[in-house]
Amino acid sequence: MSTDTHGASTLPVSSGLKQPYHLVDPSPWPLTGAIGGGLTVVGIIMAAHFGNYLWLVLGLVVVLGTMFMWWRDVLKESATPGLHSAVVRLGLRYGMMMFIASEVMFFVAFFWAYFHFALFPEHVAGATTPMWPPAGIHTFDPFHLPFLNTMILLLSGCTVTWAHHSLIEGNKRGLVIGLLLTVLLGLSFTTFQAIEYSDAPFKFVGGGVYPATFFLATGFHGFHVIVGTLFLLVCLFRANAGGFTPERHFGFEAAAWYWHFVDVVWLFLFVCIYLWGAGPTAG
Repeated sequence: MSTDTHGASTLPVSSGLKQPYHLVDPSPWPLTGAIGGGLTVVGIIMAAHFGNYLWLVLGLVVVLGTMFMWWRDVLKESATPGLHSAVVRLGLRYGMMMFIASEVMFFVAFFWAYFHFALFPEHVAGATTPMWPPAGIHTFDPFHLPFLNTMILLLSGCTVTWAHHSLIEGNKRGLVIGLLLTVLLGLSFTTFQAIEYSDAPFKFVGGGVYPATFFLATGFHGFHVIVGTLFLLVCLFRANAGGFTPERHFGFEAAAWYWHFVDVVWLFLFVCIYLWGAGPTAG
């Protein structure tokens, strides 16, 4: 194994490659992923306008199947000596950073919509009295379930950091316990948010601009919590099987970065929507 001028390890000359990059084999998963995404979009339209959920279910099945098979191939590649060189691992890190940056902008759009109407309530269609929250909207008590979920996510950030440090120190038991606790906390958050939604005094459909912005922002965050929980659950299985080492564990790092991003977004949601946006009838 040779080293370039920047300290990045390259593939040995005997491998037949004169560069450190991994040229992947032909794969069907980009095509199936595109098909699944298209079916999902069509399914959303069919479900929203015609009540037909067949295409939506089919699209989600194709997307989930593609995700499983594609990530399975990536894990196999990472276990093959020489494929994931230092340069490749650096590229994976940059890719994850760019992905999280794109997710930040995704949530910026929801906050923008929320503050557009919160700061300029006269723009709310049909409102007789400009005010925020709109007249007739009973908001949640921020120090009930929202505060509990805030504490849960903050604690989960501590447990995933504990797991990371345990991994770096070669403590497999601490790694597994930290990941297990983080997954359980993620499931707890989702459960409490489902309870909160079931008790909501307003509905997403036909409820006006406040329920629309509220459910879109918190709902997509809840979706990201579910994705992050699954991400960490896969890491838990891999950690229990000895799939990480103190030197090679980018899969876990990516999951931890994603989870911290989810935590930070929730803090903004709690402060801006639940706390600052609480109306006089909150509770």
